[in-house]
Amino acid sequence: MCWDDGVTERKPYASDLSDEQWALVEPVITAWKAAHPSVSGHQGKYEMREIVNALLYQSRTGCQWNLLPHDLPPRSAVLYYYRTWRQDGIDKAIHDLLRWQVREKHGRLADPSLVVLDTQSVRAAAGVPATTTGKDAAKKVPGRKRGLAVDVLGLVIAVVVTAASIHDNAIGNALLDRVAAATEPGSVQTALADQGFKTSVVAHGATRGIDVRIVERNPDQAGFVPQPKRWVVEQTYGTMSLHRRLVRDYEHDPASSESRVYWAMTDVMTRRLTGTSTPAWRPA
Repeated sequence: MCWDDGVTERKPYASDLSDEQWALVEPVITAWKAAHPSVSGHQGKYEMREIVNALLYQSRTGCQWNLLPHDLPPRSAVLYYYRTWRQDGIDKAIHDLLRWQVREKHGRLADPSLVVLDTQSVRAAAGVPATTTGKDAAKKVPGRKRGLAVDVLGLVIAVVVTAASIHDNAIGNALLDRVAAATEPGSVQTALADQGFKTSVVAHGATRGIDVRIVERNPDQAGFVPQPKRWVVEQTYGTMSLHRRLVRDYEHDPASSESRVYWAMTDVMTRRLTGTSTPAWRPA
């Protein structure tokens, strides 16, 4: 759609929501919009669906804010809604609602009984404040560290973003706290973690009623060997890498980095629920 006159229809981007996908997201945004009426009664110049399309376009392509295509809503409008929805928790609300629907589609309860914990260090882009970044001493990666807790379907239950210098133990403890807050009490009983997490995470899990099990790597195996059940978190990281905004951390605020994970997984889950695949970077 052309935003100069509001009349001309634009050609769709591969990242655009289909009608079926938008129907999954629209109720939450409509409810939020109704709860936040304009003082003047103005309904807004831009369609909410196009705001979401702009966010997903940026997520998929990794473009800068001022390089959003001219036939999408302007940077100022998209950035306003992105920040407002992040602050109001709308990005997480949409994400969690879709996660429950995907789990229901697979015949599972809304909350999992088992989660998998893992961390990923990514380089920070130029301009990201040094006060929110650090260097992963083990992986020698300067930037930020993402911690994920996922279920056996690879769906994100909790996400934590910190400086890469923060130890996995601290991230593991924060993930367990967020898992407990995001699920019904007593639903999550077990958490699997790799050897980067230590006994302090096991002890903290016990305070949350979660049995944390450190999965030891077989010393006789060379190279990367997928571990039963734990491999699913690696698959989630791989799926997220299709969203170029997540390949490097471009966000000034770690809360925005967490929001980017929610939007990427929202795209993944709307595609799962509607039976459409995520376009790859390279043509088949």
